[in-house]
Amino acid sequence: QAQVMESGGGLVQAGGSLTLSCAASGSIFRVIAMGWYRQVPGKQRELVATVNADHATDYADSVKGRFTISRLNAENAVYLQMNSLKSEDTGVYYCNAYVYTTPTSWNDFWGQGTQVTVSS
Repeated sequence: QAQVMESGGGLVQAGGSLTLSCAASGSIFRVIAMGWYRQVPGKQRELVATVNADHATDYADSVKGRFTISRLNAENAVYLQMNSLKSEDTGVYYCNAYVYTTPTSWNDFWGQGTQVTVSS
């Protein structure tokens, strides 16, 4: 099993910045991709940004140009730099790690989530 742990959430004013960090550990043979998702009450969890082993990235349209995802392969870590935050960015942010646990087995693992609150 792998474990995923996020940090860096908090309260910030609209227009401000925040950086989220995530690290995957445990039984990891190789990380395929890592990403950030967010969820607000009453809505499904949605993709925010992902980055794969080749550092190719994908972003939700709502965060393009404001958020930047980056990955540190050597430490199985991923970061989300969030700038120009808006009230609609408020939510619980979850880190996801899609990994090979053995050379032939893969699974995805989720962190507990970290709250981001943007006040207007």
